[in-house]
Amino acid sequence: MSTPSRFDRGHTDDLMSFLAASPSPYHAVANAAARLEKAGFQQVRETDAWDASTGGKYVLRGGAIIAWYVPEGAAAHTPFRIVGAHTDSPNLRVKPLPDTGAYGWRQIAVEVYGGTLLNTWLDRDLGLAGRLTLRDGSNVLVNVDRALLRVPQLAIHLDRSANDGLKLDRQKHLQPIWGLGDVAEGDLIRFLEQEAGLAEGEVTGWDLMVHSIEPPSYLGRDKELLAGPRMDNLISVHAGAAALAASASSDLSFIPVLAAFDHEENGSQADTGADGPLLGTVLERSVFARGGTYEDKARAFAGTVCLSSDTGHAIHPNYAERHDPTHHPRANGGPILKVNVNQRYATDGSGRAVFAAACERAGVPWQHFVSNNAMPCGTTIGPITAARHGIQTVDIGVAILSMHSARELCGADDPYLLANALLSFLQG
Repeated sequence: MSTPSRFDRGHTDDLMSFLAASPSPYHAVANAAARLEKAGFQQVRETDAWDASTGGKYVLRGGAIIAWYVPEGAAAHTPFRIVGAHTDSPNLRVKPLPDTGAYGWRQIAVEVYGGTLLNTWLDRDLGLAGRLTLRDGSNVLVNVDRALLRVPQLAIHLDRSANDGLKLDRQKHLQPIWGLGDVAEGDLIRFLEQEAGLAEGEVTGWDLMVHSIEPPSYLGRDKELLAGPRMDNLISVHAGAAALAASASSDLSFIPVLAAFDHEENGSQADTGADGPLLGTVLERSVFARGGTYEDKARAFAGTVCLSSDTGHAIHPNYAERHDPTHHPRANGGPILKVNVNQRYATDGSGRAVFAAACERAGVPWQHFVSNNAMPCGTTIGPITAARHGIQTVDIGVAILSMHSARELCGADDPYLLANALLSFLQG
């Protein structure tokens, strides 16, 4: 990556391709891994013994990826520079018994995942994606990226108060339609087996979710905005992978790391979540594989810094009163530094200095974000990472509108600016 320039189409175009090709966390990590492999990174398996070899490596577990680059001559106590992100987004996910329906309509039973804006899934053409688990325990990705499902809204003639405050029952009103006829048990999975080229009865488990099939697009008269799905938080996953690939060099005083977790949107408490042991285990094994001791691990962690990169709120022109009156992050204003004194974000003054220095080296503008005191503040993997691993952590990200919608909005420059800030940080 080069010095940031106004509206770098190459990075933004690639982000759009990444968003479109990543309708589930499993697709997101597969696509991130493919980009890293082009940069020379190699997958290592958790069940294998690790060695002291240098170069780029990555671990995949479900919807999570941990990738790192060990430069030549790295000591066992060399600190890490970590970009943290998450791969999941709020959506509707398929239940264990998916085939349902009534009155001649065939439907799919879904469960609400995370804090999604429910109304954004109404009257939208939806596809279906995720992973299928086979009898032998292997997994196959599946992506039906065409108009397969739809959650129909009730006509206003039957609910004259709809425009005065739409209220959706999560159980009754969100089950998508996918056809006509009688309900047949096992129908959806048989359909997906055909889509994936599998024999009938080969699938014994699944993790499936719906997605909007509308592709990402530039928006506005001058195309200075970007609209698309799953920006929270695939913007950061994509930027982190690009920055890690570009930082791979023997001339490093830190070990650069990308840690992209699943299940952030429902609390991170999973074996692939930030509150699980995955990151700590990978970092420890990296230290020990290079001949390190517990003392080396403690020294490495003490010098480690993590940028927890997640989206934040841009100032909304129609709801300015919901924002802090003196902090107004703007689209295309550069990444935001997220602060909350109650530790909903992990940033402190020394962390601010680390981020400011990285942006200054990269020539990247940056902004502040803090919540209105009268509004609850969201959170990220930042405080979890700091508390679980004793690692200094700073919360940053790209300012967006329509967070947790099926389709979100950001400045088209900001993903590129974020990637350059992350590159500068990883290079130290």
